[in-house]
Amino acid sequence: MLNRRQFFATLIFAGTGASASILRATPSRAQGYPTEKDVYFDPDIPALGNPKGDVTIAEFFDYQCPYCKRNHLELMKVIESDGRIRLVMKVFPIFGDPSIYAANLVLASAAAGKYAAALEALMNTPARLSRQDVDATLKKVGLDPTELHAAYKKKSRQIDAIIVRNIAQANAFNLQGTPAFVIGLKIYPGYMNEKALKEAVAEARNA
Repeated sequence: MLNRRQFFATLIFAGTGASASILRATPSRAQGYPTEKDVYFDPDIPALGNPKGDVTIAEFFDYQCPYCKRNHLELMKVIESDGRIRLVMKVFPIFGDPSIYAANLVLASAAAGKYAAALEALMNTPARLSRQDVDATLKKVGLDPTELHAAYKKKSRQIDAIIVRNIAQANAFNLQGTPAFVIGLKIYPGYMNEKALKEAVAEARNA
């Protein structure tokens, strides 16, 4: 598992300016800038919503971020009412050890087909979590934290790599916090209400 020193060594922001507003369609690999495929189609992150949707929303989030949790309710309303949106949740654990712990267990749950249930359970909790809170929340939806931790240990290299990739992409976009959304070719840092999400999806469809 990534320890705090390894995690914060990875978490180096590119600067202090505003996040990029446009996702480059043909980025320079020398600059390490993510492509649309990198952001939207990481093979190790399960797709939610409609996996065959015509628009993908990628959200950088943290399981302890209160704004992410408030935003998640509006995001899921849009996903459910639209029916044609593919959703990729890119965990960006910036609030320390419990966030990393939660990320590891949720990603480990994917092997058993429980990723969506685990993610939803934790996104519907109060903002700040301890490891004990994470375990208790997962137990409430029928998941065994001990089994999930064992599953994580078996796939730790793969799961750690997912988080490192997410961090690298967030750094490339100069994201300063969570939530942040990538929709179409645009990057939207910060909270987006239902209206803003619908407008961004419509713009992506029309592009």
